Amino acid sequence: MALETHVHQARTRAQAEWEAVDAKVDAYDAFIGRVTNLPTAPAPSATPRATAAAGTLARGGSATDDRCRRVRKAFAETVRPHSIDDVDDPESVLETVQSEFSDSVAAALAPTTETSFTPELKRVVVSVASTRRTETKVLRRALAREDDRLERAGETVDDVVEWITRANETPLSDLGFAALRRRHESLAQHRERCEQLARRRQEFVRGTTNEGVDAGIRHQRLVSYLYEDFPVAFPVLATVARLDAVCATCQRAVRQHLVRRV
Repeated sequence: MALETHVHQARTRAQAEWEAVDAKVDAYDAFIGRVTNLPTAPAPSATPRATAAAGTLARGGSATDDRCRRVRKAFAETVRPHSIDDVDDPESVLETVQSEFSDSVAAALAPTTETSFTPELKRVVVSVASTRRTETKVLRRALAREDDRLERAGETVDDVVEWITRANETPLSDLGFAALRRRHESLAQHRERCEQLARRRQEFVRGTTNEGVDAGIRHQRLVSYLYEDFPVAFPVLATVARLDAVCATCQRAVRQHLVRRV
């Protein structure tokens, strides 16, 4: 049976986060579709009181109020459940809109602002939501790459641990000189695998996952975010270092037996 290590725990975390992010991408798809299909308000005939980045502020009738309300409702039913830890959180829908989009979008959609749901406001809401969807897709892709790296790291760790477990079933005192030399060489090969794994991991952590030129996520930031409550900051490197240390200890024991046989 494979030993549960920080690598395996990290993969469980990464997979759970990937599933959550994948669901959020779907939520953005649904929200954008619903807003895209909403009709806009006719252009106001009176001179507007102010123009915000997210739309024109003007006295709106019940139809205008209903359009903004439908945008808020669409957000509450699609994106919001994937933006907070608890759907019963006291944070208001507009507070979540503010954190997901911007202050101006939240203000434009607020019922107290009396914003007209103009084509410009609709364009801004769809544009901002599309940008957030792209960023979320980048995060999903980075998590998929992290899961792939963790799977391969876990396979290497399992191979080495299983070899050590099997090898330790035979005491060193029962091995001849040639068998001891083979065990020492095998341990050296496993230490080399650990070194290669650590090197590949460091290269990955220093890298970035990009989506064109508009969005990207640094893996260092991803790792810090994923494993912030783990007992170790870098699960793969910590596991590899521990495994290499075990192999080194085994090698020293084998060398002591070899010296005695000379």
